[in-house]
Formats: sequence, C-alpha cells, structure tokens
Amino acid sequence: MREIVFDTETTGLDFEQDRVIEIGGIELWNHIPTGREFHKFIRPDARKVDPAAFDIHGISDDFLKDKPVFAEIVDEFAEFFEGAALIAHNAAFDIRFLNAELARVGRPAIPPGLVIDTLPMARRKFPMAPATLDALCSRFSIDTTKRDKHGALVDSELLAQVYIELIGGRQSALRLDMDNDGLNDRGVEIVHCAAKRPVPLPPRLSAAEDEAHRRFIASLGEGSAWTAHLPPVVEG
Repeated sequence: MREIVFDTETTGLDFEQDRVIEIGGIELWNHIPTGREFHKFIRPDARKVDPAAFDIHGISDDFLKDKPVFAEIVDEFAEFFEGAALIAHNAAFDIRFLNAELARVGRPAIPPGLVIDTLPMARRKFPMAPATLDALCSRFSIDTTKRDKHGALVDSELLAQVYIELIGGRQSALRLDMDNDGLNDRGVEIVHCAAKRPVPLPPRLSAAEDEAHRRFIASLGEGSAWTAHLPPVVEG
C-alpha cells in the first residue's frame, strides 16, 4: 500500500484568498519510508505572506520571489501524489488549500476518500490529551531538534513517524516479504521477526483450571469454533 504523508505552508489562513507556498511529502510503502520525497517552494503570485504566518514558518516574500508558481509544479505534484492515500495532520486545512490551487489551474480536486487525518486518530487514541504534532512527537519520544520553525518537509518527516506510532508502531513493518538480502521489494532493510520456539512453553493453567475451561467449551455445543482450538490436556 502506497501512502504519502504530507504538509503545506501557506501565506495565511483563508484558503480562498491565501496561497500555498510550500508542499512537502514523504512516501511510505506498507508503512515503511521508501526514501522518496516531494518538496517544493511556490511563489504565491501577488499574495503576500501574512506576518502571523511568517512567524510560524519563517518563509518570506523575498525568499519566494524566484520560486515557481503552482501551475509550473502541478505535474510533478500530481505524479508524486497520484494513486496514494494522503495522510496529514488536521488534513482539512491542507486539502482545502491544495484543492483551491488545483481549481485555479483547472485540475480535479483531491477526493475526500483518499485522505487520512491523524488529528482525529490521535484524539481517539489519547482522549483529552494535547494532539498537536509537537505534543505527539513528545509522547512518542520523536526527535524534533532539527525543527526550529514549521516547515512542510520536516513536519512531514515527523508526522510519518507519528502516524506509524498511531497505527501500532514499528511492528507493522514486519509484514513485508523479504528477499535473500533482508530487504523488502523497495530496497528497505527490515528487522526479522523472532523464530517460533522449537518447544512450546509449559502451560500456566492448572489441571483444574484446564478442566473447567473444557467443560465451558463443551457447553457451547459441538458446532462451536472454539472446540477446534483446544490445546493439549494439561497434566495434573
């Protein structure tokens, strides 16, 4: 499964008037970063960066004056993002801005069904706890030292780590097929799962507990699925 964890920076908060000035994206394959990324700064035409927005991301009008406009990078954007699930934190903000930019150049909007928002995921997993990207990085002990201001690419890198933790951590990576060199089909090294024990550990149930369990299973009837999964009888 291909996923793109992405973020945007903008000139302000009004998606109808303000513009996207930075897009960053990290490619995941079966929840593993592949090393492929997308990163563009974008000139917002005549729209100026709001001072409040500049305080957050530090991207100035002067820095953007020689960057391409969105129409010049839209093909690269579409090629990288197309066909993937799109993951963002507070995704509605980013998608509104991207769809406004796509509409200006006559491109179709991003379908809502492709978007995964990590903000409600975090709020469901940790009710009443702070759910900002910074708070989640702190919760999962993710290093943020290289981030002094918000930036689309660095925030995408951090969010990719947060997303993997939210869906169950690094263990999800162990489902990939391996070749003889210990690499998956994307060339990413994966740690192997431990082998099964040659001899199962002894049961912790007593003989009396085992017998009570078997009586309960028998009471469910011969057609019960549990009957087929009864372990060997515990010796007293």
